[in-house]
Amino acid sequence: MRRLPIYFLIDVSESMVGEPIEQVQNGIRTIVQELRTDPYALETVFVSVIAFAGKAKCLSPLTELYKFYPPMFPIGGGTSLGGALEALMDDMEHFVQKTTIDVKGDWKPIIFLFTDGTPTDNPERAFKRWNNQYRRSCNLIAISIGDNVNTQLLGTITENVLRLKDTNENSFKSFFKWVTASIKTSSVSVSEYSNDDVKLAPVDGINLEKVDIKKQCRIDENFAVILGRCQAVHKPYLIKYAKRIRPFDGLEKINVADFKLVGAYPINEEEYKSLSDTTKAGNNINTSELIGQPACPCCGNQYGFVVCECGNVFCVGEDGKCKCPWCGMEGELISVENGLDVNRTRG
Repeated sequence: MRRLPIYFLIDVSESMVGEPIEQVQNGIRTIVQELRTDPYALETVFVSVIAFAGKAKCLSPLTELYKFYPPMFPIGGGTSLGGALEALMDDMEHFVQKTTIDVKGDWKPIIFLFTDGTPTDNPERAFKRWNNQYRRSCNLIAISIGDNVNTQLLGTITENVLRLKDTNENSFKSFFKWVTASIKTSSVSVSEYSNDDVKLAPVDGINLEKVDIKKQCRIDENFAVILGRCQAVHKPYLIKYAKRIRPFDGLEKINVADFKLVGAYPINEEEYKSLSDTTKAGNNINTSELIGQPACPCCGNQYGFVVCECGNVFCVGEDGKCKCPWCGMEGELISVENGLDVNRTRG
């Protein structure tokens, strides 16, 4: 039986923490449920999920649709797009059947790449390998989640670059319906017409737009993500802020930029380390630019963003007792008027 391999290459970097990664998690689950009701998809589709942050990891190997169960997505530091492509190509090299004299190989794999940021590695080598060895034999669809993606860069590895303009719940639901419809159409195409080129569904009525990859796109840092550690249970968490542009003191012609709190989220330390780029980002941000103070998502301490003299962030309760879970230093909670520089993760 000739298979139609479907790969989901998913960015799980720190800036995806919170609602975006939850929407992707729910979306993959919905796609699988819908595809299982389609006879053409059941006959041909095999699914794999590869997650990437600072490193890449195969969460689900290529599996027959009716046996596939969506994995839980971890979070890591960094956006290693080159590493993700390398992991994808290595997986296809081992598990996608090539056509030989005696055997017809699998249909062209379809890869849906989801990312919300720019690479923190140098993907040039991976891009060259992809373009020389895999591009013509695969269908890659790259989706920019939001506006913080260098879509021109994605255009060097695929002509199918799309942008999900809004990232609210309804927008994500419509988007994943589009993905499902595209897979269904492609499975019919290979089953009935032996045509293995991807058949994308129309984007009309969806907050999804085809990107003109010939145009230079403006890259902006939309998020500031800070790594903290709980003083009570010593577990790590991420504090996520979203960039906003607003009038200065009500003056419409003068705008200022700052970052507003989105939320704080506990993370699995082992999974985070296994997917994170261990080199320091070297990118600080002053706390005066960050609007909002979260509670600790691990223990509920009132102050989830307290900066130690060692430069790391941790939580403190109402009693103000401080013992840094990073360096062990003890002290008292005090306020600082002009703010402090803290390390901003790669996002």
